[in-house]
Parts: sequence; structure tokens; C-alpha cells
Amino acid sequence: MARRGSYAKGVAKREEILERGLEVIAREGYRGASVKELADAVGLSQAGLLHYFDSKEDLFTEILRKRDEVDSRQFGDGSAPDHLRDGFIGIIRHNTEVPGLVQLFSRMAVDAADPEHPAHKYFLERGASLRANFVDTLREQQARGELTDRMDAETLARVLQAVADGLQLQWMQDPSIDMAATVSALFDALDPRPKTGEQP
Repeated sequence: MARRGSYAKGVAKREEILERGLEVIAREGYRGASVKELADAVGLSQAGLLHYFDSKEDLFTEILRKRDEVDSRQFGDGSAPDHLRDGFIGIIRHNTEVPGLVQLFSRMAVDAADPEHPAHKYFLERGASLRANFVDTLREQQARGELTDRMDAETLARVLQAVADGLQLQWMQDPSIDMAATVSALFDALDPRPKTGEQP
């Protein structure tokens, strides 16, 4: 019985670390969020914090997983036909409020190109899941004539992911870029229906 209680406490502490990690990185940025600062935020030593994770890279990977979970609850996962655009743009707009997490995501994405990196599997799975959630919705929109069919849904899903990820890099270099407006303009361009005032 004590073991079960101890396990539950460990799970709760790990969850607390991830939630506080989101807050600290969003506020301090990737560079400012040292393991020491994350440990201080939850009342642990650095060694005590890393007891819950295999490495610093594993800790940051799990913080990104937590971010995806929180974003999915708030904005949806793209699988609801009427909410794909609004949910996707909502996440992009939210990202401008948490620049430290955008920095973490972008830096980890580059490092995770190495198959040996702890985040490699996370990024492969995340990308596949994102595109899978989008594909059925995009196909539905194509069937209803709301989205161009000049590109198949799988390719469109990959293009949307590439645009969002690439815009994050541009935005980190030039914060005046309106990522949400740019993606919204892309959705408009992909809609073959005549715009207001246009002749069909």
C-alpha cells in the first residue's frame, strides 16, 4: 500500500515539474530556464529534479509533450472539421504569448534531427499525429468545395505543418511578423470559392 502511495506521489511530482516547467520556460525563455531554475520552482535540488527524468533533454522533451496536451485541450487537435482553421490559428496566436516555449520547440527540433537524440521519436510522432488529425478534415473540406483539390490532403497537411514551423523561426528573428495572419491568408488562398465581391 505504501508503495502505491509513493508511486502516486512520484507521478504527481513529475506532473508538477512539467506544469511549472511550462510556466518558467514561457516566462524566462529556453536559455533562461536552467535545470537549477526549474528545480527551484518545484522545491527540489537539480539531482532531485533529474531523478524523475533520464536527462535534461528528456525533461525538455516531456515539457513539450505537456505543452501539446495543454494546447490540444484548449484549441482542439484539428480533427473537428469546423474548427481546424480556428484551432490551428489559435495555437499559432497563443505561441506569440509564450516565446520561450517556441524557442525550446525550435531548438529541440533541430537537435532532434539526430536519431540518437532523446526528442527524435517525439518529433516524428508529433508530426505524424498532427498530419493524421488534419488529413480527414482536409479531405472533408475538399469534398465540400471549401478547399482546393489541386493538392492531396496528405500534402496539404504537411505544407500547413511546414508553414507553421517555418514561421516560428522567422518570428523569432523578427517578432513583428504576424504568424496567425500569415497562416490565415494561406487558408484563404487555398479556398477556391469566390470571395465577397468577386465574380464566380
